[in-house]
Amino acid sequence: MRLITITIGLMITSFFSASAQKKWDLKTCVEYAMQHNISVNSSAVQAKITALTYKQSQLSQYPNFNLGMNTAFNTGNNQDPTTYNRVTENYLSAGMQLQTSADIFNFFSKKNTIAANEWELMAAKANVSKVANDVALSTANAYLQILLALQQEHITQVQIQQTQFQLSNTLKMVEAGALPELNATQLEAQLASDSGNYISAKGNVSQSVLSLKSLMNIDAAQPFEIETPPIESIPIESIADLQPEYVYSEALKNQPQQIGNEYRLKAAQRSLVAAKAARYPSFSVFGSLSSNYLSFTKRAIYEKLLAGYESTGLVADGGNGVFYDVQSPVFSNGAIIGHFKPASFSSQLNDNFRKSFGLNMNVPIFNGGNAKINYERSKLNIESIKLQKELDDQKLKQDIYQAYNAGIVALQKFNASKKSVEANEKTFDFASKRFNIGALSTFDLITAQNNLLRANLEYSLNHFDYVFKMKVLEFYKGAGLKL
Repeated sequence: MRLITITIGLMITSFFSASAQKKWDLKTCVEYAMQHNISVNSSAVQAKITALTYKQSQLSQYPNFNLGMNTAFNTGNNQDPTTYNRVTENYLSAGMQLQTSADIFNFFSKKNTIAANEWELMAAKANVSKVANDVALSTANAYLQILLALQQEHITQVQIQQTQFQLSNTLKMVEAGALPELNATQLEAQLASDSGNYISAKGNVSQSVLSLKSLMNIDAAQPFEIETPPIESIPIESIADLQPEYVYSEALKNQPQQIGNEYRLKAAQRSLVAAKAARYPSFSVFGSLSSNYLSFTKRAIYEKLLAGYESTGLVADGGNGVFYDVQSPVFSNGAIIGHFKPASFSSQLNDNFRKSFGLNMNVPIFNGGNAKINYERSKLNIESIKLQKELDDQKLKQDIYQAYNAGIVALQKFNASKKSVEANEKTFDFASKRFNIGALSTFDLITAQNNLLRANLEYSLNHFDYVFKMKVLEFYKGAGLKL
């Protein structure tokens, strides 16, 4: 679907300052609705979320880097993080570690995941277009409903003027004694009825305007007025150029719903390949760099005194069946002979610097059936999308054929109501002439006048209905909306 060009840079503040001075045409209403409608903006937000998912999957191709830093105050019996000896003292420790890892082969799982997310993003953008198109069509309908309501308001206003003119003439004839007073009373009742119709018509105009404002997300209290082009000047394509099969073939190429379904199917196919790859081994490399620092006030150096020996649990073979128990000396602390303090920060970081690199292989053997179930689920998801695509295409074709049939019926009703207006105009003209010479009762005159009113209202309704039905077909064809 070729979307109507959205006006960039239209600001709400400029709308509020100028809306009371300008009239809104259909193009401006549609553009504003597509830019400010809540449903359109909500779908646009969802598309942005999908875009972030796609971006994240792209970045997942690159190695991970993580820097960790920690510091702690320790008291009591602890393990020295640099010498790993048990010590009983208060000290401050700090450490830092830089880690990295990168996939080197995963049977193209990430590549296909990225491709699937890209197709999902395109489908999300197509959905924004679909919602925008729906809003545009609803806006056009609401716009035409206002034009119809204004036309009906005008018809009822003309009806009042006609009744007032007839009442004025009748009152003069009553005063002259040419007509009974009952004639004037009947016309006064008709005038009251006409006034009620006019009030209802004005209410319909206000209600139609509120409906359009809601679609455009405009404050209900904001002044608002639309352009009112003559219904006869609205361009309409010939029904012969809007044959349903041709319109359907065009709609398959331009309707966002159909385009989005194609994108979703491609995304699901890529996801299936990624799910299959997750069932095979993957390889990655990793590495880390780390160091530690220890701070304490001072640490005593004791004289070592030999306290004896203890068995190590080892046995030495002396030959000829003779075995000796291997013992180790046991020392005890004697007098303090000195103290030492921790080395400088840079020296400790250099002395305690450690490196680690390696290759990791992950072989999925059993993980609760996740890999297999995900693969089967991906295959079913493809089938589901295909069925939904077929259903949407079927509904689109049905909608187009229904719109075409509705257009044919609307055209026939429009032509019939046009003839009805012409016939009722002649009838009312003859009735008025006969009434003026006293050859027709007031009741018959009012009946002829009401018949003309109903014919005009029916003609107006059928005319706008025909125009809108044609606009729906043009919209499916991809011609956009124009008045």
